[in-house]
Amino acid sequence: MSMGRRKRKRQAEMWLSTGAVARSPGHPFYERLNSVLKESSFDPKVEDLCAPFYAAKKGRPSLPPGVYFRMQLIGYFEGLDSERGIAWRCADSLALREFLGFGLGDSTPEHSSLSRIRHRLDIEVHQAVFQLVLEILSEHGLLRGKTIGIDATTLEANAALRSIVRRDDGTGYEEFLKTLAKESGIDTPTRADLAKLDRKRKGKGSNDDWENPHDPDAQITRMKDGRTRLGHKSEHAIDMDSGAVLAVTLHGGAAADTRTIFATMEAASEQALALGRPMPTEWVADKGYHCNETMEMMEELGLRSYISEPNRGRRRWKGKDTARRGTHANRRRIRGVRGRRLMRRRGERVERSFAHCLETGGMRRVWLRHRENILKRYILHVSGFNLGLVMRGLVGKGTPRGLAALDRLVCALQSACDVLFKGRIRLIGAIRDLRPLDHLELHGGYGLGGLPKHGYSTGC
Repeated sequence: MSMGRRKRKRQAEMWLSTGAVARSPGHPFYERLNSVLKESSFDPKVEDLCAPFYAAKKGRPSLPPGVYFRMQLIGYFEGLDSERGIAWRCADSLALREFLGFGLGDSTPEHSSLSRIRHRLDIEVHQAVFQLVLEILSEHGLLRGKTIGIDATTLEANAALRSIVRRDDGTGYEEFLKTLAKESGIDTPTRADLAKLDRKRKGKGSNDDWENPHDPDAQITRMKDGRTRLGHKSEHAIDMDSGAVLAVTLHGGAAADTRTIFATMEAASEQALALGRPMPTEWVADKGYHCNETMEMMEELGLRSYISEPNRGRRRWKGKDTARRGTHANRRRIRGVRGRRLMRRRGERVERSFAHCLETGGMRRVWLRHRENILKRYILHVSGFNLGLVMRGLVGKGTPRGLAALDRLVCALQSACDVLFKGRIRLIGAIRDLRPLDHLELHGGYGLGGLPKHGYSTGC
């Protein structure tokens, strides 16, 4: 066989028949996902939800809502953090074209189309689509909603600390430091003087005094890796039985857990009622959510809390009888067998949702601004995570990359089994062809396969 050579210059064809066009065999993951969405009538439902935002007859037909929501789901399944990356990936992949319903002669949407539709549709429509995905999970038996775990993490905002300005007069940070230096007696301060002045100044990063003019919703906070950045805080309410995300809320990056838990609990309860499920009665969280207000609320509503209690020393309960009863009841529950089991499961189920959505899903750094705008994208990203739970039960993996890795593992195991099987055949054949060797003594009195020591060798 002769060696083929790559053509240095290739002249494009003016006409190309349909049969000569290279076609993709499709992707088994996306094909199965399309069938799941079709069984639940996903496209007609989202079209009914989006109909009030479009004209009935006038104007050019827009991008179908089902395509828009599918492209946002691709952001999670492919680990893409920006809508530009999503648009490029959909235009480049034949399998994703098939998933979206585009032929080879059709142009896939650009990132500007995704942005325009996201701004057109309000947050209620995105939350309704999130609820449609929860209904799919409920049909597959992946929602119980009795025990809910709550946790939060930080998202790095699309804004820089160097751009922050004063809330009162709009002064930049460096200009503000120069004013302080001149007030302290330094007429022409250098950068070293400004750094020295700013090093030990208290309250220099207060969100009450500073904001970013491009994204006022972003707050100065400490990220998970220890860096101080502008960020947002996302909070998940997780079904502890299946690991599905029942509700998602977005807050300021510096918002305390003890203040945001109430909004997340309310959102999770509303989703449970919308799905026809009973109200959640058990709530699991880490010690960042433990406070008197939380314990009072749990006690007054008759809820069972499993919240880790920080070591605060001896407490004084004068005038706080409700908080005392709630704290003592919570303490008894977390020390029991079920409480310890739920704490271990919280570290497994709740933390896993953040790992999939933010690390492998690519949403740790957001490229959008303003909280409502980010929440629209984030809700659909988490919807992809929930659909991944359904796909894990159907095809064994929750993402296309995971399915490809599973195929490689199966091929590797098959190859290993073939090698072992062939080696065993050769070994059995060698034992049958034993020939005596008078000069060879085998150790222990017995040789290969339990044969007595008579100087036999396999000859291999």
